[in-house]
Amino acid sequence: MKPNPDADPYTPHSGDRRWSALHYDLRLGYRVATNRLDATATVTGRALVPLDRIVLDLHGLRVDRVDVDGTRAAKVATGTHKVTVTPVVPIAAGDTFAVHLRYRGAPRPLRSPWGQIGWEELTDGVIVAAQPTGAPSWFPCNDRPDDKATYRFEVTAESGYDVVANGDLLGSERARAGTTWTYAVTEPMATYLATVQIGRYRTTALRGTPAVTVHHPADLTTAVRTDFGRVPDMIALYSDVFGPYPFSSYGIVVTDDELEIPLEAHGLAVFGRNHVDGEHGTDRLIAHELAHQWWGNSVTAGRWRDIWLHEGFACYAEWLWSEHRGGDTADVLAERHRQALLAGPQDLVVADPGARDMFDDRVYKRGALALHALRRTYGDTTFTAALRSTGAAHRHGTIAPTDVYAAFAHAAGTTEFAVRRVTGPWIDEPDVPGPATAAGA
Repeated sequence: MKPNPDADPYTPHSGDRRWSALHYDLRLGYRVATNRLDATATVTGRALVPLDRIVLDLHGLRVDRVDVDGTRAAKVATGTHKVTVTPVVPIAAGDTFAVHLRYRGAPRPLRSPWGQIGWEELTDGVIVAAQPTGAPSWFPCNDRPDDKATYRFEVTAESGYDVVANGDLLGSERARAGTTWTYAVTEPMATYLATVQIGRYRTTALRGTPAVTVHHPADLTTAVRTDFGRVPDMIALYSDVFGPYPFSSYGIVVTDDELEIPLEAHGLAVFGRNHVDGEHGTDRLIAHELAHQWWGNSVTAGRWRDIWLHEGFACYAEWLWSEHRGGDTADVLAERHRQALLAGPQDLVVADPGARDMFDDRVYKRGALALHALRRTYGDTTFTAALRSTGAAHRHGTIAPTDVYAAFAHAAGTTEFAVRRVTGPWIDEPDVPGPATAAGA
């Protein structure tokens, strides 16, 4: 399959820039016991250019029928990675359309340069971790981080399992095939952040606003209350620094399986039972995943090369939480990580790390150090004002590094060139700066 010349160069086989998704209505019937998915998807989109065909991303699932605006498609061509739909009547630029697909199969994770991603079976349930290109493992979509849409999920699984998805739970009811759970996402959401989590969970509600709920194995109830009990305080801190929490609620899933790393989704975070010890042993990870609700989920990088806008910000949020709790200050942590970077290879440019290295830990740490340099240079008041204005201006939208530089320039009463002189040694150059530059001098 040839890459799309207009696609993100980090994920050249994903997405189609000739149209944009507006809404996904997904109705999934899933059997945990057999890993069997029978589903329909109605994708509402808008043509950005005249369309004689609609191309969607879908991996490894069989498509039985496709209709466009209520009429059976003239032609449907399916491959390993794509579904190409030819409507009876071409779609004019600017027009909206609805593609309804009936599909089925045994969903499985996709092999990628970043490991296995997408829909994956647990020992007794399901986890979906789709970043960056795993969404097509379970639903047809326009798989681009800059193409955000609203969603409705209707998921039926065997009774006895809980189903957790993005958005607000509209209800659950017994059905002939099990129990049907319905969720709605009313804010625009990137495809890679869409998720379904299925397991035998108990739900614990934590204090505070917004509502925070933890879905977890029953035997972890006491430890969960301890380890996640500080989440409302973290939300309060980040709301002060980043702006109001961007969603109506926050959900946390703790799987009965162990996971290598936790992960974030829109309005949700997922941890393995190995991340729960009842002694606050993973506060750093909890703080990191929570911060992604602002940086990554509400405000999303439009290009994967700019992933430091997610990971550098979430990493710096860890340092803010440590400082807030009376632990190591951001100054101490910044110097510690600068020294660690000096001990390793200095051959990565954060502004364009390359697809294979976009999740390299150096992207995380150097992105955080760039933010610390801005804070040290301009002070806490300007730092907070710039972050809050960035979050507000791009709420539920996409962002580029220039948007961050412009926000700091405005808040500090300086130029974007001056701001980039502060961040440039961390973002635009491979060598690790010295202590003076690290302090923002």
